This record gives sequence, structure tokens and C-alpha cells, in this order.
Amino acid sequence: MTTTTTTSTPVARKPIAWRRVALHIGCLAALLVMLYPLAWLLATSVKPANEVIASLDLLPSRLEWSNYETALDGVNDVSVGRLLGNSLLIAGGAVVGNVLSCSLAAYAFARLRFRFRGPLFAFMIATIMLPHHAVLIPQYIIFNQLGMVNTYWPLILPKFLATEAFFVFLIVQFMRGLPRELEEAARIDGCGPFRSFFLVILPLTRPALITTAIFTFIWTWNDFFTQLIYLFSPEKFTLTLALRSFVDASSTSAFGPMFAMSVIALLPIVLFFLAFQRFLVEGMANSGIKG
Repeated sequence: MTTTTTTSTPVARKPIAWRRVALHIGCLAALLVMLYPLAWLLATSVKPANEVIASLDLLPSRLEWSNYETALDGVNDVSVGRLLGNSLLIAGGAVVGNVLSCSLAAYAFARLRFRFRGPLFAFMIATIMLPHHAVLIPQYIIFNQLGMVNTYWPLILPKFLATEAFFVFLIVQFMRGLPRELEEAARIDGCGPFRSFFLVILPLTRPALITTAIFTFIWTWNDFFTQLIYLFSPEKFTLTLALRSFVDASSTSAFGPMFAMSVIALLPIVLFFLAFQRFLVEGMANSGIKG
């Protein structure tokens, strides 16, 4: 009788991927750096007035919920509900205008054939390099002569004229990836260019359109300078303009209520982004239909 002795071979340990560990630590550190301003904003919104500037501690010694009560009362006898409605009106109008006009312009550049299409598209793209402040003065003169200053028209009307070249370029790149056989089939069924656009092309361009809507909403909601130029009646103020009313260079500034209103103004942007965030990556990454 023979016995066989088996020896187990020790399993070699995998070396620690220090590069991957360093990458994760770096990403975590970057995340903390980006989240700290948000945490500071939330903490400062409930700080007592004497701790907002004097104290360097992140957490308040006591919660001052009266900051939110003051913020909800509004400014200049205008309630926060009115301010919120004004902001939603301008941002919503800008979203509708940009999505409609930029998609129509993109459809013309991407799917139609006409003279000087290339030079016109290049000229439109070149306007991206033009600073917004360079055209603000002539725009103000035009709207002032039309009697539209201190109204919402200067903030909404240009969006219906495809003035955002970046969004036109984004949608053009997306539409160029769509098969032309879809339009040919629609043309056989008797659809003209507009019916093909609304019934065939527009539904397939949804990711790019939602990306346009997200950026337009965020940029318009956070816009301060343009609204400051055209609006000067308190009842027409937006939340962005109302925040300025809490800071007074000649007297004591109400920083606590100002940060509380900043949190209130931040909520619609966060909710809008969370509702459509899955389309944002798809719209920026895809340039057509991937088979």
C-alpha cells in the first residue's frame, strides 16, 4: 500500500494596484472639493447672523431657521413665490425657444441642400467666439426703441431666433447620424420637409433636444447680468436679482437670508437636472443611431 502526499501550491497574491488606488483617492478628494461649497451653502443658510462672517466653523452653533422665514417673505414687498414664478417664466420660455428654433436651424443645415449652406454654417459657428457683451449694447438699443425694456421679451424673444450657435451645432451633429432612408420613406408616404421634421427627425433627436433644454434652463436660471440690464421693476425681478437685495453696501447685509434664498433658488435646477440627467450623457456622447 502506497500513500501519495500532495502538497498545496500557495496562491500568489495579486499585487496591489497602487495606480488604481491613487486614482480612487484622487477622485474622492476632487469630489470632496466640489461638494464642500454646497455643504458650506447649506450650513451657512441656517447660521446666526454673527457667525456667517466671523466664524470659520462649517457647522453652526445653533440652527437659525428664521433665515428661511425671512427669505420666504421675499424682498421689496415681492413674495418668493412671485420671484420663483418670474424665474420659471423666463427659463421656460428660453427652453421652448431654443429647442424649437435651434432644432429647425439644425435640420436645415444637416438634412437640406441649399446654396451657401457651408459658408452660412461656418459663419454661424464663428459667432460662438463672439462675446455676449459685444452684442448686448446694440441689442439693448433695439429693444429700447421697441419699448420692450423692463419686460421679459428681451430675455425670451432672442431664443426663438436660433441665436445659440452651440446648440445648433450640437443638434446638427446628432442629426447627421440619422439614416436618410427614414426621410426617403416619409417622402414616399407624401411627407414634406416640415412633416418629416416633426414626425420623423424630431422624435429621434430627443437626447440632443433634452441636452439643449437642460443647459438652456441652467444658464438662463443663473443669468444675472442680462436680467440686471433689462429688468428694474421689483415685481419683475427673478430669484437671481432678488439675491442682490440682501446685500447693501451702506448698511448691514442680511447674509443668512441671502444664503437661505440661494438654497431655494438652487432646488429647481437640481430637480430639473435629476429628472433629465440620463439624457444628458446620451445627447453629448451620441452623434446618431448606433447599430
